[in-house]
Amino acid sequence: MLKLLMSPSATRTTRTLRGVAGLVADAVRSVVNPAALVTEVEAPAPVEATEAGLYTEAEMPDVATIARAALGFDLAADNARAADRSKRKHRKVLDRLPAGQYGGWLVRRVSSSRQTVDLDAVRRIFAEHNLGDVPMRDTAPSLRVERIDTPAAVETLTEVTA
Repeated sequence: MLKLLMSPSATRTTRTLRGVAGLVADAVRSVVNPAALVTEVEAPAPVEATEAGLYTEAEMPDVATIARAALGFDLAADNARAADRSKRKHRKVLDRLPAGQYGGWLVRRVSSSRQTVDLDAVRRIFAEHNLGDVPMRDTAPSLRVERIDTPAAVETLTEVTA
């Protein structure tokens, strides 16, 4: 009930204060008893791509639909790579500009709200406390689509694009 009466900024401030308090508590624990913060981590077993969410035999689309999807995916990936190269090329000029207005364009820098783990600091802390290597895990498997040139594949692609 009290939260309903509080403004959104007050709720945000409360969450921020709770986060800071937790951070301070973790910092104190890391100085007083650093081993208590670390649990033994078993080496992860190799994981193969999950079969969850895949088509069943009855749900499988026809080859022409799959070929059309693969072609569209391949073209979109090529366009994305070309767009990334173009962005990098133009960013080289824009990154060196001081903030300001240039014609009809406003160039400025804003802080990002995204954060990432400082792995150098984590490695340093692990080394200081003789904790071994930093535990890592694999990322999700990536979807790769490649065009192959077989007579059946060329025939299917011709049907799809026709």
